[in-house]
Amino acid sequence: MNFAIELPAETNPLNPQTLIKTLTKASSTDQQQVQTSTQQLQNWEREPGFYSSLQSVFIETSLPLEVRYLSAIQLKNGIDKYWRKTASNAITKEEKTLIRSRCLESGINEPDRRLALQNALVIAKITRFEFPHDWPDVISSVTKHLRLASQPGSDPVHLSRILLILLYIIKELSTARLQRSRSSLQSASPEVFQVLGHVYVDKVHLWMRSQQDGTGGNTSALQAVSESLLALRVLRRLTIAGFEFPNRHKEVQEFWVCSRLHLAEMLLLLRQFGPSMQPEMQFQVEKIVVQLSKLHLEMVKVHPAAFALLPDSPELAKAYWRLLCEFGQTFGSQTAVTPLKIGTDGDSDDKDIPYTEKVSLKGLLLIRACAKMVYSPSQTFKYQHAEDKVEKKQSITLMQTKLFSESLIGEMMETLVTRFFVFRPRDLREWEEEPDEWERREEGEGDVWEFSIRSCAEKLFLDLVINNKDLLTKPLLNVFYTVATPQNSEILLKDSIYAAIGLAAPVLESELDFGKFLETTLIPEIQIQGPGYNILRRRIAIVLGQWLTVKEGLNRPLVYQIFQYLLDKDDSSNDLVVRVTAGRQLKNIIEPYEFTAEPFIPYAPMLLSRLMALIEEVELSETKMALLNTVNVIVSRMEHHINPFADQLLSSLPSLWSQAGEEYLMKQSILSILSVLMTSMKDQSQRLHAMILPLIQSSIEVSSESRTYLLEDALDLWAAILVQTPSPTPEILALVENLFPMYDTATDTLRKALEITESYILLAPAPILESSARFLSSFTALLASNPKREASGIITRLIELLIRSAENLGGPSAIQAITTVLLDTHLLAQLLTSLHNAHSAHQTTGPHRAHPAIDGIVETAHLTVLARLALGNPSSFTHALAALPPSPSASSFDSTIAWLLAEWFSHFENIAAPDTKKLHCFALTALLDLGPHPWLLRHLQRLMGVWTDVVAECVEYPDEGSRAGGRDTLVWWDPDGLKPPDRPEPPEQARRRTMLFSDPVHRVDVRDFVRERLQRTIEACGGQEAFQRDWLADVDADVVRSFGRLGVL
Repeated sequence: MNFAIELPAETNPLNPQTLIKTLTKASSTDQQQVQTSTQQLQNWEREPGFYSSLQSVFIETSLPLEVRYLSAIQLKNGIDKYWRKTASNAITKEEKTLIRSRCLESGINEPDRRLALQNALVIAKITRFEFPHDWPDVISSVTKHLRLASQPGSDPVHLSRILLILLYIIKELSTARLQRSRSSLQSASPEVFQVLGHVYVDKVHLWMRSQQDGTGGNTSALQAVSESLLALRVLRRLTIAGFEFPNRHKEVQEFWVCSRLHLAEMLLLLRQFGPSMQPEMQFQVEKIVVQLSKLHLEMVKVHPAAFALLPDSPELAKAYWRLLCEFGQTFGSQTAVTPLKIGTDGDSDDKDIPYTEKVSLKGLLLIRACAKMVYSPSQTFKYQHAEDKVEKKQSITLMQTKLFSESLIGEMMETLVTRFFVFRPRDLREWEEEPDEWERREEGEGDVWEFSIRSCAEKLFLDLVINNKDLLTKPLLNVFYTVATPQNSEILLKDSIYAAIGLAAPVLESELDFGKFLETTLIPEIQIQGPGYNILRRRIAIVLGQWLTVKEGLNRPLVYQIFQYLLDKDDSSNDLVVRVTAGRQLKNIIEPYEFTAEPFIPYAPMLLSRLMALIEEVELSETKMALLNTVNVIVSRMEHHINPFADQLLSSLPSLWSQAGEEYLMKQSILSILSVLMTSMKDQSQRLHAMILPLIQSSIEVSSESRTYLLEDALDLWAAILVQTPSPTPEILALVENLFPMYDTATDTLRKALEITESYILLAPAPILESSARFLSSFTALLASNPKREASGIITRLIELLIRSAENLGGPSAIQAITTVLLDTHLLAQLLTSLHNAHSAHQTTGPHRAHPAIDGIVETAHLTVLARLALGNPSSFTHALAALPPSPSASSFDSTIAWLLAEWFSHFENIAAPDTKKLHCFALTALLDLGPHPWLLRHLQRLMGVWTDVVAECVEYPDEGSRAGGRDTLVWWDPDGLKPPDRPEPPEQARRRTMLFSDPVHRVDVRDFVRERLQRTIEACGGQEAFQRDWLADVDADVVRSFGRLGVL
C-alpha cells in the first residue's frame, strides 16, 4: 500500500507552487486540510515576500475564484497586522512598493465584483497608512483613471471598479484621526469632486432619459443607474469629509442644488412609473433616493452652518416635511382596533422596509437637527474663527425665519401627534407576537430613537413644545379636552394624544389640572374592558410615570391602586406588555423626592408580589433587570419600613439567581437589590446572613469564575452587611481572608476593600488586632506602591483606627504591642523615611530646591499616625524610634528625634482641621510625660506657640474681653446628641460615634491637658525659677506673653 505523507506545516518552503497548493487546501471542505493549511499560512506570515506572493495569486485570473478570494483576505488581514513600520515583522519597504504598484491596475481590470471589493479594501487600508507621505499620488492616480474610465468607448467595468476603489479610499480617510490625513484629503477633494460630479450627473441624465423614453430596462440604463448610485455614495462621503466648510465651495453649492432637484425628480419618477419599472431599475433608483436623503441628513448633523447656508436648504427641509405629511397619511391608523391576524395588513416583512419610510425617517431626523440648530445652538455649532461665528448667527436666523414659522410649527405639532404617534398595524402585530421584544424596543434608550419614526417624532415634538410653549400649549390642550373623555372609543387617537400630554408634562404642569384628569378620566378608562384597551392601559402607566416626576400634590394612594390594578395578571386586558410597562413606570412613581413610605405600605405586599412574579414570567434578561431596578428603588425608598416584606422578596431571589446562569448582569442586579435591602433593614438584616454570605464568598474568592463580573457588586453588598451588622459572627469573620488578595492587586476595587477593612476594625477590633501584623504588612506594601494623596489618606486612617482600637481595648500596653508590630512590619520606618524626605526637601531653597515625595496633606496623615502613638504611650513611641534599624532617617535616636520634631513643629501651621491640630498638640505635649528632656524642651518656644494657637482656636469664652471660664468647643459632653431621632440607625454609625466620643481630643479640655503636663515639667526642672532660668529665658518674650494671656496657668 502507498501512503501519502504530508510534511509538517513549518517545513514547507514558500514558493508560488506551495502557496497556491496551500491556499487550495485552505479553501477546501476537508477540515483537516483547512486546519493544516491555515497553520501553514500563519507560519508564512513572517516570511519576506509572503504578501506580495499573495497579491500575485490574487491577480492571476486563471486560478480558481476560491483561491484568489482567500489570497485577498489573507493580504487584507496582513496589511492590518504588518504594514505599520513599527509592527513586529513589518512588511519590507521593497515589498510594499511592489504591492502598491500592482493594486490599482489589478483592481480596475478585475472582472469579478467580489474580488474587486476585496482589492478595493486592500487599496483603502494601504492608503490609510501611506497617504500622503509614502503614497502621495494615490488619489491623483485614481482621479486620472476615473477620467479615463468615464470617457465614451471605455470598458464599462473599469468605471465601476475605479468608483468602488475611490469609495473605500474616501471611507478610510474620512475616519482617520490624524489631522494630517484629513487635511490631505481636503486638499485633494476639489479635483476629485469635480470629476466625480460630472460622472454622477452624466449617468443620472442617461438613465433618466432612458426611463422617460420607455427603454429604462435595457442593459446600458441599468449600468448607468448602478454607476450613478456608486458615484453618489462616493460624493456623499467626500462632501461631508472632504470639505471643512462645504458651503464656501462653489462645486459643492452646485452639487447641493443638483441633489435637491434629483431628489424631487426621482420621487416623482417612482410615483409615476414605479409599478411599471423594471424591478432592478426601481430598486437602484430607490437606493439613490435614500443616499440623497443620507447626504442631506449628514450635512445638517456634521456641518449645521453649512447646511443652512447652502442654496435653498430651508426649502429642502420644507420639501422633506411635505414628504412626511404625505407619508403620514398611511403611517398609522386612527380607526377602532381589531385583532390582527397573520396574513392581513399587520403582516409584513420587517427587512423590506419601503424606501418611503427610510426617506421619511431621514427627513424627520433632518428637521429635528434643524430644530436643535435653532433651539440648542451651543450644542450644535463648533466654531473657531470670527467667520464661523458670523455663519452661526446667519444659520440660526435663516432657520428661524425661513423654516420654523409659527404656522408651520403648529402644523408640525398637529401632524406629529395625530399621524406619527399612532401605532401602525405592524406595531400591533409585533405587540401580539413578541411582547417581550416589542416592549424592550419601545422602551429603548440611547440613540434608538434615530431608527424609529415614532420615537424620532416624539423627540421633535418635545423640542417644539418646550421652545414654543406659548404658541403650542393652547392648541394641544384644546385637542386633548375634545378627546380625553371615557366615552371616546377612538383608542389609537386617544393613545397618541395622551402620549403628547405625557411628553409635555414639564410644560403643561401648571396649565393642566392633572389631578382632576386622573380621577374623572383615567380611573374610569382604566377599568373599561374591550378590544384595544390594553393599548390605553399601557399609555396610562407611562403618562402617570411622566407626570408624577414633575407634579406634586397628586393623590398617590390612588396611583398605587392603579398600578396594583395594572399588574394584575388575571385581568385579560393586562397583557404582558401592559404589566411590564407598569412595572417599569412604577420606578418613576416611587423615585421622586415627594414619596413617603407610610402611604405606600398598604399597597407594598401586592405590588412587590406581582412584580416578583412578573420578573420570573418575562424571558428577556434586559426586561428582568429593568423590573429588578424598580424593586431596588422600592426597597431603597421604603428604608426600614421594608422589614416586614423582606422575606417575601427574598423568597424569589434564589430562583432568579439560579435562572441567571452566566447572565452576570442579572446577578449584578440581584446583588444590588440585596445591598439596598441590607441598608434598609438596618440591624434586622442579620437574620438574612445565612443566605447572603455564601453568595458573597462565591463572588469574591480568587478561584471563582464569576469574580471578574460580580466582584464590584459583591463588595458593595459585603460593605452594606458590615455596616448593618450589630455584632460579629464567625461567618462574617471568615470572609476577612478574602481581603488580602485585594490588597496585592492595585485595582479599582482597592478603595472598597479598604472601606470594608475599616468596617471590620470597627465591628470586631479584637480579632482584627490579632491579625494586625498581616494587615500592617499589606498596608506597608500599599503605601510603597500608592504614595498619592487619596490612597495614603485611607491607609493611614486605617492605621490610626487600629491604634485607637488597641488603646480602647488595652490602654498603653496595647499601644506598646501595636507599636512593636509597626516596627516589625517596617511600616514605622517607611513613614519616617517619607517624613525625612520631606524634611530634607524643606531645607533646600532657590532654583535647585528639592520637591518632597509626599505633599502636605499626606505628610499630615503620616504625622497623625505618630501622634496617636505618642499620645497613647509616649514611652513606647520613643523606644520605637530608638529601635529603628540604622538608615538615613534613623541613624540614632538623638538625630531622629531632632529632625522629626523640627519637621513636626514646622509643619504644624499647615494642619487645617481643628481636631487634627488638637491631636498633634496633645501628642507633642504628651512627650513631656517622659521628663524634662533637652531634645524636647529646646523646642519650648515652638511648643508654646502650638499651645497658644490651639487654645485660641478651640476655646470659646462667654465674654470676649475676659479669659475667665470658657469651654473647649471640641469637647462633646453628650454622646447621644448626634443620634438621629425617631428612626433606626445603622449599627456601624453607633460604633463610629462611640469611637469618636472615646477620643481624648473630644473628652479632654486642651487647657487642662497642657496645664497638668506643664506644671509637672516645671516641678521636674526644680521649680519655677529653675525652669525660668534653664528654659523659659530662651523663649521670645512675645510668645510667653501670648501664652500667659490664655490663663492656662
